[in-house]
Amino acid sequence: MTETTIRRFGQGPLSRASALVYTLLVVELLVLVTTVPGLIGLVLLDRDAANVPLAAACALPAGPALSAALYALHHRRLDLTDLHPATVFWRGYRMNVRGVVKLWIPLLAWLTVLGSTLANFGAAGVPGWWAILLVLIALAAALWGANALVITSLFAFRARDVARLAAYFLFSSPRVALADACLFVVAAGVTLVASEAALTLLASVFAAALLLNSRPLIAQVTEKFTVQGDSPEGPRDDS
Repeated sequence: MTETTIRRFGQGPLSRASALVYTLLVVELLVLVTTVPGLIGLVLLDRDAANVPLAAACALPAGPALSAALYALHHRRLDLTDLHPATVFWRGYRMNVRGVVKLWIPLLAWLTVLGSTLANFGAAGVPGWWAILLVLIALAAALWGANALVITSLFAFRARDVARLAAYFLFSSPRVALADACLFVVAAGVTLVASEAALTLLASVFAAALLLNSRPLIAQVTEKFTVQGDSPEGPRDDS
């Protein structure tokens, strides 16, 4: 009887909600721990065009941290009596860090070029519509990065295959891209109104939202690009 009561307590709706909140809090704490050097740099930097490359360098730790957060949230337990989010986070961090860095660094480099160009747009002497084009290119790059982050966090693909799949799903899953674009607008709003630190304090919530947006993508990758019966979350095979 006692065992049944404990099982019901751990599996009820309120317990599941509590488990989610606990997981989000633990993941948030670990994201802060793994990004604190870059976060300190971002907070200290002035919002000046000349600091765009430095801001990108400070954002380097965010890639592996977000990947680990996605992995931990994807594998979270619903039973309040069986929660190990920290263990799952660190497992995801170790598994994903190499694959994420291979994609995260080129993405940041490309966004740095676009950001620096936009910040100094007046000195370029080009038509105004170029600014709109650059913003659209930056948005497409960010959406590609979101897809790549989700795929490399949850599936055992090589880096070049992740890059191709991320580009493929930009067009094959427009709803995912639109939902992620809305999420980016909210993130940009939080950063402008408050600061980068405030956005980091909501990292686990944004990771959960990104994971929720990406459910159609995850389902399609599992169905079309993995061997049926095999686990898509195995160790990485990067090259």
